[in-house]
Amino acid sequence: MSDDTGNRKPLRMPDDNQVFATVTDMLGGRRVTLRCADGEERMGRIPGRMRFRTWVKEGDIVIAEPWDWQDEKAEVVWRYESDDAQQLREEGHIQ
Repeated sequence: MSDDTGNRKPLRMPDDNQVFATVTDMLGGRRVTLRCADGEERMGRIPGRMRFRTWVKEGDIVIAEPWDWQDEKAEVVWRYESDDAQQLREEGHIQ
């Protein structure tokens, strides 16, 4: 009998002003369309620090930080690997 509690790892969770989001479309020019966990559809921007280090693609689960001055836009601040996203689903954090 295997105990799968040992392969759980601590994952980064959104802060108070951040939400989970799914990348639904790649728009080009470091822009993506996001479907956020709060029910909003936002245009997301991939910052320069993530541009070449972290490749974001359609279907990825990310943490987005909506802009204070323009709620329909957001900054992508973190991308989860596929196994981390699966762990979030199993733990009930995302659908």
